[in-house]
Amino acid sequence: MAELPVAAVERLIRRAGAARVSPDAAKALRDALEDRGSEMAARAVKLAKHAGRKTVTCEDVKLAK
Repeated sequence: MAELPVAAVERLIRRAGAARVSPDAAKALRDALEDRGSEMAARAVKLAKHAGRKTVTCEDVKLAK
């Protein structure tokens, strides 16, 4: 199930310079962002666990990127 709102993704595309955005394009980018975000989150969790922490920090996310 998608968690990011399509409207927010559409705004990102518009901020990037698009005059118009098709609903399919916004949904495709949403899906790609969620996939990439999930992968990064999983890496950040692994980094926190490796450091002996339960809390994921900003540094974990930066390293996961």
